[in-house]
Amino acid sequence: MVTTLPSRRDEAWRYSDIDAVAAAWPLPAPESIIVPAGGKFARALVQDAGEIRQIELVLGKGAAAALHVLNIGGAYGRIELAVTLHEGADFHLGAAQIGGGEQNLEIITTVTHAEPAATSRQVVRSVLGGTATGTYLGKVAVARDAQQTDSAQDVKAMLLNRSATANAKPELEIYADDVKCAHGCAIGELDEQALYYLQSRGIPPGEAKKLMLQAFVAGVFDGAEDAEKLQALALAKLGELV
Repeated sequence: MVTTLPSRRDEAWRYSDIDAVAAAWPLPAPESIIVPAGGKFARALVQDAGEIRQIELVLGKGAAAALHVLNIGGAYGRIELAVTLHEGADFHLGAAQIGGGEQNLEIITTVTHAEPAATSRQVVRSVLGGTATGTYLGKVAVARDAQQTDSAQDVKAMLLNRSATANAKPELEIYADDVKCAHGCAIGELDEQALYYLQSRGIPPGEAKKLMLQAFVAGVFDGAEDAEKLQALALAKLGELV
């Protein structure tokens, strides 16, 4: 928990809108969620008003948790997750952030594998237009005794304008030697040939872009109980950008 106002010298706040953070300071205590041994937890989070949300999630032995996040609103919106996994626990994050104009949107995660045989999966997609900034900082920490950890981060960002900015830093900190950890990161633009193909089939340029972007982000909501709602909100936001 941050007790003093951060600055951009702090790694987790390097790309933040510090003026917006200062206006919201002091931040409320993080929401604390404990999933007991063998329990299950699922939640969808929609940040559409310009908030700073901090969540601390602890999974007991054999517990499972799935979070689906849509970060789309306000001049500055930040969702920060600190997750601790005990033996055999499983954590899944599916997240999308979609911004335009001068928005600054952030998803910050720290996933700590504290005990053996836990699994974590993070899939994050960002779509950014105008002069928007989208940031994902994701640290996976594997403790010395957390053997047989299985963790993956899949991070991709799509820039609709050259003036938009995507920051991505998937990070691994591993102290165990029997682990399977992977991360992938890609930042790019819409495929011009695919756009041309869709337009050659009679689809207007704006709709063609919207279809491609919808396909780009849709998968992150797989498995969410309210996946249709999340997809509808994401599609509406994408419609504002194209």
